[in-house]
Formats: sequence, structure tokens, C-alpha cells
Amino acid sequence: MTKRRLIQAINDALVEEMTRDERVILFGEDVEISLFGDTRGLAQRFGPARIRNTPISETLITGMALGAAAAGHRVVAHMMFANFTYTGFDSIANQAAKLRYMTGGQARLPVTYVAAYGGGRSIAAHHSDTPYPLLMNLGGIRVAVPATPEDAKGLMKACIRSDSPSFFLEAGGRGGEMGEVPEGDYVTPWGQAVVRCPGGDVTLVAIGSMLKIALAAAEELRQAHGIHAEVIDPRTLVPLDEACILASVEKTGRLVVVDESRDRCSAASHIAAIVAEKAFGSLRAPIRRVTVPDVAMPYAPQLEKLVMPSVERIVRAVQGLPDTFA
Repeated sequence: MTKRRLIQAINDALVEEMTRDERVILFGEDVEISLFGDTRGLAQRFGPARIRNTPISETLITGMALGAAAAGHRVVAHMMFANFTYTGFDSIANQAAKLRYMTGGQARLPVTYVAAYGGGRSIAAHHSDTPYPLLMNLGGIRVAVPATPEDAKGLMKACIRSDSPSFFLEAGGRGGEMGEVPEGDYVTPWGQAVVRCPGGDVTLVAIGSMLKIALAAAEELRQAHGIHAEVIDPRTLVPLDEACILASVEKTGRLVVVDESRDRCSAASHIAAIVAEKAFGSLRAPIRRVTVPDVAMPYAPQLEKLVMPSVERIVRAVQGLPDTFA
């Protein structure tokens, strides 16, 4: 195991996969200069035939990615900010998500869309969305939300090697976070959540960027209130490891889902519905969701902080459950 920053782990995965398979190509907005650092050095190493800047046209990027993948390449299409996928959504929602099914599996579409999501950096509403609920609803797109450097590397590899279109969503502004990364070649499995902190009193499902604050909230609950929270990191939302979540809720009887997307039709809503349907008899208290209100992300730092999930909001949600933790 070696210590790597999350953004370095992504870069390592890209280098390894492009070295392993010459069919892997990468293009997108400013990928040659790498504003985020995830594609740093790739243009110099692999050249313009495999690494290329595109015009600022998301319709072009997603359309070109679809065609290149259908023609035999393994494409990494860097969208920069997750909000920018809206502009290129036709090729994603109407083509990439459907063509394997509509061709009876004849069309393979190994496309990895990369985008940074989320608030907390005061970069305003056009750059701060968390749009994975839209992607979850398409029915033909895999969605990866890594929260650690280890999974950032392993899930990037899983996306690139998949014959189905995948979204790799980077937690914006968290690229400098450090973590242990296994040495050598490894792939994080699709649809396998992991328990990051064991506990028996309440289940916290923390999606992507929310893992860090959920772990901090679990520590505060334990030290200040004697409540032992079990923290689950889904790692992928499509496919979703329902079994892991249900097993935890059956043990704890309580569920709080922490999700950086907006509240209405959020991933938290979907997870809550699954538990209500399949583990209702195990629940000792209503399910709670800690999400972003149904508003555009504010630019002002204090307003942004107000709407973002936080340790304090998670602790209040757990403490507010109408049941004792005896």
C-alpha cells in the first residue's frame, strides 16, 4: 500500500489503462493542461493521437465519444464539471444509454464520462450540481461515486474496462485528500458497497463526497452521545448494493442517508424507498435524509455552507429519530 492523493490515484489509473490497452483514448475540455490534475502528463506521454483537447462543446464531446466507442475505441470523455453534461445529454440519454439494448448487445459502448460534481467551493450554481439522480434514472448507464483514493483508482479502471457506458464522478475540490492505495493492478468491483465504520445503533449511508463528514459525524455521535453508527459507502449507485444496506438496517433498525444531490428525487430518496419496501419490519424509526434543499447552489460561501450537508445536520438527524438508543 502507498499513500496517494485522490487526484493522483485517478491519474495513475489513466496511465496504467492507457499503457495496458492502446485502444484507450481520452479527450475533453482542457485535458492537455489538466485544470484538475487528473489528466496531468498524459498528453506528453501518449501524444495527440490519444489525448486531445476539444472545443468547448459538450454536444461534440458526447457525440464523438459515442461514435469512437462504437468504432472500437475505449473512450474517456472528460466533461470537466458535471453541470456541463446537461448540454451534451442527448448523446448520453438517447443514445449511449439505449444502443446496446436496441442492437441486442451487438453495439459495445465502452465510454467513461468523467466529471467533477458538488458544492463547497463557492463556484456558483453552474458548476456545483450533483446530477447522479438523472443518470441513475436512464436505465443503461453505470454510475461510480468513489470516496477514497483506493476506489478512485479501482473504479476508474472498472469504468474503462466495462463494455457499457459509465459515469465516473469526481468529488469536486476533494482531489487533495490522501489515502492508502494498493500497489499493482486492481479493479474495484461494481455493485459492492463497503462498511467504513461498524456500528449497531443506526445506519448512515454516505454517498461519495459525503463519506468524510459521515465518518466525522459517527465519531461525534460515539464520543458525545454514546451512539454507534454504522457508515456504509455505496461506491457505485448503478448497480447499487442493496443487500449491504438492507443487512445493516436489519441490524440497527434505523437509517439516515447523506446525499449531496438535491432532496427531490435524490439518490437518498431511492435508497429510502428500497429500505421502506424491503426492510420495513426492521425499522424502529422513520428514515431520515440529509440532502441539499431544492434550490440552485448559492455562490456566497455562507449560504452555500447553509444548504450543504454537514456533520451538525447528520448528528441532528440521528438525535431527532423518535426512538431511544437504549
